[in-house]
Amino acid sequence: MDRLSTIVTSTVGRKFLNGLTGFFLCLFITVHLLGNLLIVFNPEGFNVYAHTLESLGEILIAVEIGLVLVFLIHAITAVSVWWNKLSARPDKYRMVKSVGYPSRQTISSRTMIYTGIILGVFLVIHVIMFKYGPYYLTTHEGVQIRDLYKLVVEEFSKTWTVLAYEAVMILLGFHLRHGFWSAFQSLGMNHPKYSPIIYVLGIIFAIVIAVGFLAIPPYIYFTGGAS
Repeated sequence: MDRLSTIVTSTVGRKFLNGLTGFFLCLFITVHLLGNLLIVFNPEGFNVYAHTLESLGEILIAVEIGLVLVFLIHAITAVSVWWNKLSARPDKYRMVKSVGYPSRQTISSRTMIYTGIILGVFLVIHVIMFKYGPYYLTTHEGVQIRDLYKLVVEEFSKTWTVLAYEAVMILLGFHLRHGFWSAFQSLGMNHPKYSPIIYVLGIIFAIVIAVGFLAIPPYIYFTGGAS
């Protein structure tokens, strides 16, 4: 109990929790992107994928509750560490610029709290829009399932939705650029030999994830999706 209290109350402990939850969120985002890419390559498969998740019932609810807790812990620890750092800094209005190796201070690292807040607001809107949006039906192998693909096409046919989504995905790329490397650092994996490799992998990961999500709305918007 004392150890748990120390983790929660100490800056190092909160950074550890933030890194751990950040690592799990990177895994979640990767799986989520792989599922979303079915929108482009296999629309029917996307509906089947969504239906399979819905069919998990109570298991899905438990996973969703777990994800909400992970997001909350990640957000709360991030804000807490940021606020403590801000309160302790005498030069709060110092110009923001990249410093590079070995500090790894970049525009991405200095704007983490702001991109994080925007991503949090986006997540709520995204869930409301697609999870609780219009419930269209389609038939797959004689079984009626939700036509989530139709809702995606409907939303990404709107210019403002596409532009807003693209802007947020660019911010996601910035957030992941620093967040990936920072998560490993917070978990104590900061060996001088491997840190530069992890840093480069973080940049690659951020680009791949951002570009993957960025590609979907324009595809729907300009092609109208599958006929």
